[in-house]
Amino acid sequence: MLLGQLNAAASPLSQEQVQKLQGLVAELNPIQQAWVSGYLAASANAGSLTGASVTAHAVAEAAPLTILYGSQTGNAKGVATKLKEQAESRGLAVKLVSMADYKPTALKKEKFITVVVSTYGEGEPPEDAETLHEFLTTKKAPKLDGVKVAVIGLGDSSYEFFCQTAKDFEQRFNKLGAETIFQRADLDVDYEDEAATWINGALDVFEPDLKAQQEANGGQVVNMPFAASVTAASQYTKQNPFAAELSLVQKITGRDSTKDVRHVEISLEGSDITYTPGDSLGVYFLNDEVLVDEILTLTQIDAASQVKIADEELSVRDALIEKLELTQSYPGFVEKYAIATGTPELLKLVEDKAAMRAYIEPRQIFDVIRQNPAKLEAQTLVDCLRKLQARLYSIASSQAEVEDEVHLTVGVVEFDTFGSEHLGGCSGYLARRAEEGCKVKVFSEHNDNFRLPSNDDTAIIMVGPGTGIAPFRAFLQERDAREASGKNWLFFGNPHFTQDFLYQVEIQGYLKSGLLSKVDVAFSRDQAEKIYVQDKLRENSKDVFEWLESGAHFYVCGDANRMAKDVHQALLDIVKENSGKNDADAEQYLKDLRSANRYQKDVY
Repeated sequence: MLLGQLNAAASPLSQEQVQKLQGLVAELNPIQQAWVSGYLAASANAGSLTGASVTAHAVAEAAPLTILYGSQTGNAKGVATKLKEQAESRGLAVKLVSMADYKPTALKKEKFITVVVSTYGEGEPPEDAETLHEFLTTKKAPKLDGVKVAVIGLGDSSYEFFCQTAKDFEQRFNKLGAETIFQRADLDVDYEDEAATWINGALDVFEPDLKAQQEANGGQVVNMPFAASVTAASQYTKQNPFAAELSLVQKITGRDSTKDVRHVEISLEGSDITYTPGDSLGVYFLNDEVLVDEILTLTQIDAASQVKIADEELSVRDALIEKLELTQSYPGFVEKYAIATGTPELLKLVEDKAAMRAYIEPRQIFDVIRQNPAKLEAQTLVDCLRKLQARLYSIASSQAEVEDEVHLTVGVVEFDTFGSEHLGGCSGYLARRAEEGCKVKVFSEHNDNFRLPSNDDTAIIMVGPGTGIAPFRAFLQERDAREASGKNWLFFGNPHFTQDFLYQVEIQGYLKSGLLSKVDVAFSRDQAEKIYVQDKLRENSKDVFEWLESGAHFYVCGDANRMAKDVHQALLDIVKENSGKNDADAEQYLKDLRSANRYQKDVY
């Protein structure tokens, strides 16, 4: 039963106790809630308290295998969780903790560490790994002589700085004296099988030392309670998505807009999928059948030819439509296709990473095949391609309002090159090919690093230009449903007021009702001088700083490479202007906000 559903009639607690418990839980993050749960469960077994205290003492002396994860979209967290489960199945003491919740000073107490971390943007760490990533380069970082470490990285080889954060962590741990005892794995988007192999190999290496020290301390194993799961996970996951009904796809930009943005509604009826504002929805899509048929013609492959993907047998046409990536280019495909076809021009690219990057940047996979046609066996083509990956979209709704639905704000990726129109894989499917009423495979991806304040009295500032408005629509629905008294300030931007003001009626309604205390908009092309959300922040410098000083939480959603960096710089300038701080102190001010979960980003 959820704490919010407790009442005096249904609970052995008094109403006053229920209120106190609800108040406490509201102040705790999920890790802390799980720790309290474990503590209370242990306290309930008072009859075996003496034995438990001995065991706890033994584990305190025996260092666990500490699993530190940094996860932008949830994949690294998933691998870390599997690593924990496998370690526990071997009887090993283990501690699973997000880097966001880990105190860097605790490193000096560690003996066995595994790092599971993703990379995003230009080789940057995920949000929850930033503090630890930086700490390891400072003078405060402790010597780690005698510490044993193993690192696994998740990334996307279509980006230049593939798994750079994992490389950074290993290098920085080694520089502090830690010993890498199992080879680092840098895994691409199709990582599940290789991750499972790495987990088994790493645990084989860690196990003897962990078992030896556990036996020396009485052989007892108590896994850390704060690693427990707080809520039951859905049966529907990335590996087992739910076939949901696509209820509505509606264009919400004007006829003359340079952007095509769709409001998408999907029914979750019949599933156990739940989500919280700030979460994302993973969506699997179907590739364009016209392009698939063209590829089969160019490679002279019979559409009915049978192929194998893992343990599944199906026709090559069905495999290309449903199972394999045909839009997002990456070096691995070009290399495999070059070898399979013997194409000289492509083989040259394999030897020149810079030239390879320049080549794939404007091309989708079907462009590579179209420009380099060659006869292939069906299985050979399949083996050149990687599995189709779900696309993640920030959820634009709160279940407190829409119940068994989930809403998305989807910007269609479209561009003309090589004489034809190109569409993004998932956005093109949802906006142009999928019909309302069809089934779409989906799953929810939780994001504990992008959450509303637990205290409804807390003010929030939301910066979400373009489709970055999505999670803030969810935030506003949630705060409206909860009748939260905290002030809400929205910054929104797009090219034109008349064409691109997404959810204009809703935003104006919230402003009229008082849910939105302030709205500042930046329509960049409506005047001679371009105006962006960071400019609007600077215009409101004094008020923004006053809100922050009064405890407001600050959120940014949208483009990572330009907008988020420009907003961060604007924040630094605002802090310096209103406090007199120098550059270093202003940066520390923002780091402190991040550490307190008061400065959160959902960027891509």
